[in-house]
Amino acid sequence: MNHLEKLEAQSVYILREAYRNFPNLAMLWSIGKDSTVLLWLTRKAFFGHVPYPLVHIDTAFKIPEMIRYRDEIAKEWNLNLVVGQNKEALARGETYVDGLDRLSCCKKLKSDALKHTLDGTWARRKYNPHLGTWEEEKNGEAYTGVIVGVRADEEGSRSKERVFSARDEKSEWDASTQPPELWNQYKTDFAPQTHVRIHPLLEWTELNIWEYIEQEKIPIISLYFNNGSGKRYRSLGCFPCTAPVDSEAQNPAEIITELTSGKFKDIAERSGRAQDKEGGGTLEALRKEGYM
Repeated sequence: MNHLEKLEAQSVYILREAYRNFPNLAMLWSIGKDSTVLLWLTRKAFFGHVPYPLVHIDTAFKIPEMIRYRDEIAKEWNLNLVVGQNKEALARGETYVDGLDRLSCCKKLKSDALKHTLDGTWARRKYNPHLGTWEEEKNGEAYTGVIVGVRADEEGSRSKERVFSARDEKSEWDASTQPPELWNQYKTDFAPQTHVRIHPLLEWTELNIWEYIEQEKIPIISLYFNNGSGKRYRSLGCFPCTAPVDSEAQNPAEIITELTSGKFKDIAERSGRAQDKEGGGTLEALRKEGYM
């Protein structure tokens, strides 16, 4: 097998191990390239079927094209989609556009919304793929195993993760207490009700992701490509805090050429994500509190 085939096989193995060991399993889908590749791998691992719900956290500030793409794919692939949102914070105007600092806004609209959507204490909107309708679920079942499409090379705090990473009862993360994973031997036996994050893409790189998208012809949201403006998004988030990069790439092959040419050698993948630049270590602080 070549390197990409080995990565695919490893990710498929991890997905199947997660499904076998965690009965209340869900997968986070941010609609970005990594989690969409993870969704594609899930369909491969389970022969075209996605056997667990996909959870999307809607901050109400996502780029509109992202929501349209989400709903189109959910309908086309018959996905069991669950959408969580911090409606109270939005109603009170506790957001960055209303004057709140970015870190506090992310905590309320992302970390808090994710935590309470996963534990079932907040109402969740669920898409019924059979009827094509949305329904509201109150006091839903908690998801104790959650598959996440993070990569170690994307950002410093993510490089500290394990493939099977336990959180405490508050969904908070302590990087220093994670079990070793030597020779790809994974710990999947945790105490009952332990919240575990599973990371099948941890060893993938940004280049690997785009090589796989090109190889598999995965339908990726068009925001990643230059539409004639000379810019494209390299990382997707909320529109007030996400900026595109200068690029002429209009398809995955051209993005691969950019990455292999060294164009972004000294430019971080998340350089367009403003919240990463505030206060130092902002993303790690959010992740310790349960964010992706």
